Amino acid sequence: MTTDQQSLHPSLKETAISFLNLIVSGKIREAYERYVHADFFHHNPFFRGDAESLMLAMEENKVQNPHKTSEVKLAIQEGDMVTVYSHIRQNPDDLGAAVVHIFRFKDDKVVELWDIGQPIPENSLNENGMF
Repeated sequence: MTTDQQSLHPSLKETAISFLNLIVSGKIREAYERYVHADFFHHNPFFRGDAESLMLAMEENKVQNPHKTSEVKLAIQEGDMVTVYSHIRQNPDDLGAAVVHIFRFKDDKVVELWDIGQPIPENSLNENGMF
């Protein structure tokens, strides 16, 4: 692949971020059509492990939280794995949560997903903050 071809082909890290941005913007089905592998499964303990149940939950969350935002703070790629650390708010008044999404890719599509979140406390003893 030439340098020009590489610049046209997004990295897996860029793909993971694009997937998350589409989800937060409410384009959940588009995100799944573009980026989710046919063999996709996930590890969110609140939903069945298949693509359909997680997609429906994401759509329901967007209806309940139409002003949800996400700001990527850090993204790391190693081989076929990408980790994205984000500040997610369900609405503008929400302190939000620090969320880590871990993606495994197959054929340049998300085949496996983990998500871990920690609410941001109103008062923290840590002077460095969560980000």
